[in-house]
Amino acid sequence: MTSETVSSASFGASPETAVVAALAGRSLALVGMMGAGKSTIGRRLAARLRMRFVDADAEIELAAGMPIPEIFETHGEPHFRDGEARVIARLLNGGPIVLATGGGAVLREETRARLSERAVSIWLKADAEVILRRVRRRADRPLLQTADPAATIKRLIAEREPIYQQADITVASRDVPYEWIVDECIGLLHRRLCRGETTAPKPGETR
Repeated sequence: MTSETVSSASFGASPETAVVAALAGRSLALVGMMGAGKSTIGRRLAARLRMRFVDADAEIELAAGMPIPEIFETHGEPHFRDGEARVIARLLNGGPIVLATGGGAVLREETRARLSERAVSIWLKADAEVILRRVRRRADRPLLQTADPAATIKRLIAEREPIYQQADITVASRDVPYEWIVDECIGLLHRRLCRGETTAPKPGETR
């Protein structure tokens, strides 16, 4: 679909309707660190776009018949990543969805390739302090079962950010009302997909 076709078909439509039309059957995939809000924002974004929401971690647990911490403990992280890659491939082959991926899903090259082919990706970028505040009381984060969770989060961010930065769109995840972030996601998707703009407006700039 050309940009002229998208613009013409989307004239007068709401941003949500225009974004779904411009996706042309592709999915939306939310990537980023644990605690960045991928599931929370994803559900709200899917509702706004009238798309189906799927949480990859929940699907992995369903397929494995056990919670993720137990998969890590029983089989180890490589086994978990293998299953994660298979589940995400299956989900992306099942039609357009809003998909919340696990924090380490994009570490696999084949998963990155599938996301690039079948989805538009949104990186929810959260600072280490925000992530720690959100996840420190939860026991379902196997990678944070360490003596120094704060140091672990900083290490994971440093390792993963170069990969997260490959996402099509970046949105700051911070402590504001969820709908603000959903609005930003839709606005950036609309600019990129419907108006051909690949960068966000500068502060104070109107487009």
